[in-house]
Amino acid sequence: MDVHELDQLLLIGSGVLILAVLAVRLSVSAGLPSLLVYLGLGLLLGNSGLGVPFDDADLALVLGFSALVLILAEGGLSTKWSEIRPSMGFGMLLATLGSAISVVVVGVGSHYLLDLDWELAFLLAAVMTPTDAAAVFSVLRSVPLKHRVTGTLEVESGLNDAPIVVLVVAISAGDLAEKGAWAFTGLIIFELIVGVVFGFVIGRVGASLLRRVALPASGLYPLVVFAFTVLAYASAATVHASGFAAVYIAALVLGNTELPHRTATKSFVEGIGWLAQIGLFVMLGLLADPGSFEWWHVWTGLAAGALITFVARPLSIAACAVWFDRPRPEQAFIAWAGLRGAVPIVLATIPLAAGVKGADDLFNIVFVFVVAYTLVQAAPLAKFAAFCGVLTDAARDVEVEAAPLERVSADLLQIRVPRGSKLAGVEIGELRLPTGASVSLVVRDGKTFVPHRTDRLAVDDDLLIVAARSVREAAEQRLRDVGRHGRLAGWGKNQD
Repeated sequence: MDVHELDQLLLIGSGVLILAVLAVRLSVSAGLPSLLVYLGLGLLLGNSGLGVPFDDADLALVLGFSALVLILAEGGLSTKWSEIRPSMGFGMLLATLGSAISVVVVGVGSHYLLDLDWELAFLLAAVMTPTDAAAVFSVLRSVPLKHRVTGTLEVESGLNDAPIVVLVVAISAGDLAEKGAWAFTGLIIFELIVGVVFGFVIGRVGASLLRRVALPASGLYPLVVFAFTVLAYASAATVHASGFAAVYIAALVLGNTELPHRTATKSFVEGIGWLAQIGLFVMLGLLADPGSFEWWHVWTGLAAGALITFVARPLSIAACAVWFDRPRPEQAFIAWAGLRGAVPIVLATIPLAAGVKGADDLFNIVFVFVVAYTLVQAAPLAKFAAFCGVLTDAARDVEVEAAPLERVSADLLQIRVPRGSKLAGVEIGELRLPTGASVSLVVRDGKTFVPHRTDRLAVDDDLLIVAARSVREAAEQRLRDVGRHGRLAGWGKNQD
């Protein structure tokens, strides 16, 4: 590539990025995952549109895996452990046993009902099974769901890529038939366990290091956090364990540690996550060639999608829910909200890159399935959530940003009072912060003032609180308690 080609690439890339970012507003307003818009941009630029050539399946696979690493890192870093902890068991079971049930049902159904040969049938079943982390994180977080519902779907989407990647690679390489089902099952278990261990250890090491080392610039914290998540993926993958499980667990650990400049880190990873989504979906749109689609690709994609959406996934949810107390309406919503996105299309590039017979047909079928059923499932999601009774009207938690004050062993906390929080209307004195923490400044409507004990907080106020390290966690917990339950929260045990 010379300088002139670089100039052209930057011109096209920046223009596409601006259009994609502006399209986020449209997709969010419509309640749809942004992938549909991004795929459309890719199709517009590709062979069927402006003619930008891109048909390198190997490069698409590498870029796809790279983007998934960043997307999973963003998902883990922005997930609250307190919200997903009650759903961890159910979500992990869905990611493993639930995925296995879906693969078997769709594989057998595709062979006998859609007349696909066994290899193509089970490849189709495998690549269609995993839910997409980007689609789940972006769509579900815009719908006020009960924590255990959101937690279940987020854990499932964060962990179900790992076993499916192993399965698709094994089928594409012919290893599954050669080694046998039991040996392959043992391999999946090994990869998942070792990947989780790598992710947990690297996440804890990274969190411990960042809490003890004061970096010279706040902008370095997000970079180091992201670097630790990528390190977890690469370390696990190097020993042939699940890098996807490692990166999600490491990000989950780091995201739930009280780190300096946490809000800045969250904003940074959200931006990286969006960039990864945009690049991934546009690239997959470029790789697709609608001119090569045949009618049997369309009806096979629709039929296979109906099989997994209305038969296999509800069956897998019901089977896994036997061990958990989940009402039928909640199970129905979880089944419906298992959104697919870029992950199935990325997985379809694995047999494409391996030169598997029928891989081109498989890619086209999966592309049709993703576009059609993302539209069908995402559009009525909010109304279906209300119908199933899984919406919540809980107030939003406060977001706490911390900057270290190393010379005095204290932290400067920045808190914004969100809409719906019961902090609004509470007097400064009624916060009853622990000794060693105090509200130093309030920013309201662009103006600052040092508050008196009787001053009342208002929505969108920014509070600057100085807290000694020893009482920082207690101060944050007190603010969250008041935000959720009002000025009398914990009165009996917390009054001075």
